[in-house]
Amino acid sequence: MISAAAILMLSSMLYSLRLSSGSFPKPLSAKEEQEYLEKAAAGDLEARNILIERNLRLVAHMAVSTFDAGKGIRLATYAARCVENEILMHFRSQRKSASDVSLSDYIETGKDGTALSLMDVVCQDDDMFDRISSREDVRLLRQYMGEVLDDREQKVLTLRYGLDGKEPLPQREVAQQCNISRSYISRIEKKALEKLRSAFEGKREDG
Repeated sequence: MISAAAILMLSSMLYSLRLSSGSFPKPLSAKEEQEYLEKAAAGDLEARNILIERNLRLVAHMAVSTFDAGKGIRLATYAARCVENEILMHFRSQRKSASDVSLSDYIETGKDGTALSLMDVVCQDDDMFDRISSREDVRLLRQYMGEVLDDREQKVLTLRYGLDGKEPLPQREVAQQCNISRSYISRIEKKALEKLRSAFEGKREDG
């Protein structure tokens, strides 16, 4: 069974394609942002995805200062995670207080005595990251993988992102299991992610 964390990890990688290519969508206006936040709070997955895409430039910039290369994840994936968590923190803060919450606000003191900002927290809360996915994400991912990917592409993504419930593997180990070169695995992975991104974007346009 595909875990919720694996689904969101793959979703984040779809957004990272746009981030790594340097192609950013136009930011939302204040009015549009509020409208999509309200829709996302009501469970609208499309609104949530739009918020992620339209804020990647800002959050990617802020994520650089808190990124830990030792954790073994890509910067683009980490930035997408920060967007997801910031949306959740926004909803939580609205329930607790009517006042605005800034990413730079200091909210507590760490064990070493240093002050922690909201950005420090939202970018490191893996449990919150794991909870944000849904059954609809799982259903759509399974559907699109079966529809647009060939058997080899499905196998590569399954191994790379742990979609079989196992630990995600680096490209080197996936290449060994598939008995092909690491560079070829990289090309297969990129092509497969592009196919899935196109499938998700096509659904949005049709909807």
